[in-house]
Amino acid sequence: MARFAIRHLTAILILAAVAAWAIFYLPGTPSWTIFQLKQAVDARDGAGAARFVDFQKVVVNAGDEMVSDQSGGGNLVTEFLGKGAVQLFSGPMAALLESWAEKKVDDGARQVRMPALAVVGAILMLHSNGDSAYTRWQDNKGKVWEVRMAREQGQWKIVQVKNVRQLLAQLQREQNKNPYGPPYGSAPPSAAATP
Repeated sequence: MARFAIRHLTAILILAAVAAWAIFYLPGTPSWTIFQLKQAVDARDGAGAARFVDFQKVVVNAGDEMVSDQSGGGNLVTEFLGKGAVQLFSGPMAALLESWAEKKVDDGARQVRMPALAVVGAILMLHSNGDSAYTRWQDNKGKVWEVRMAREQGQWKIVQVKNVRQLLAQLQREQNKNPYGPPYGSAPPSAAATP
């Protein structure tokens, strides 16, 4: 046994280094978070997937992006009022977005699927700097995705999705189809009253 260990010392050291990296370093990286997010989406675990997204920050950043696009940087009053409105409505919109995302993941909806190739691209293009990370990739439809992540209380979360307005517009269209229906994640009143 000792003879085997001496002859294969380099291989054993490399294997030990890779195992230590996988156990101690990898779980604390944004790449691992992306991988876990994909696993939750594939398992149709909406609540599990939602753990990796700070919906409040995603909504605020999307709102700020839309206000900046509309004001063109020229009208400070419009930009100020717009940012105030974003802050005011970000809580309810974040809760609605989270419910919508959880339901879509639970239902296995096409809009929230994460193709393996896109995940690999996101991980390969990931740039990390301290407590923030950034990735950019192109999906199979040619849409470019830009995602920012931040470490919050020891866990990496998505805090910004550039050009997220398409997703928010879709959420609004779905909400407009059923404006008086129950919010995502809750049962209709008649079902709740039935034993």
